Amino acid sequence: MLPSIFGESMFDDWMGFPFRTADNADRHVNGAAAGLMKTDITERENEYELSVELPGYKKDQIDLQLNDGYLTITAVRSSDSESAGENGRVIRRERYTGSARRTFRVGANLREEDVKARFENGVLTLVFPKEDARKAEPRRAIQIQG
Repeated sequence: MLPSIFGESMFDDWMGFPFRTADNADRHVNGAAAGLMKTDITERENEYELSVELPGYKKDQIDLQLNDGYLTITAVRSSDSESAGENGRVIRRERYTGSARRTFRVGANLREEDVKARFENGVLTLVFPKEDARKAEPRRAIQIQG
């Protein structure tokens, strides 16, 4: 068992993991919120699938943004809708309220229309094509003049 000072993604920096978060600040800035978006990433022949757990959220509380090759998932839950009403006053709240955010590098050539998103049973599923690997150009000698 590794000490908790190493964090959850200790090995991500060592491995060539294509879906590294944009920065490790997401985990620290959001504190408890970072634990809300557990993500599974599946690679297929021509596409990737991200399955993100968002228990207790509704579809209209989730926002997806694609900007400069980064996909940002933001989920916001406020306590206003769950606060006191006809049933009385809330004395203790243990369920998380606030916002959670994760950012993934998905490729500069990906467009919004390439991403298919669905939200069922508290799981957001995103499917998008793999970015075409650039073919290495053959080496060409540079002629020295003079």
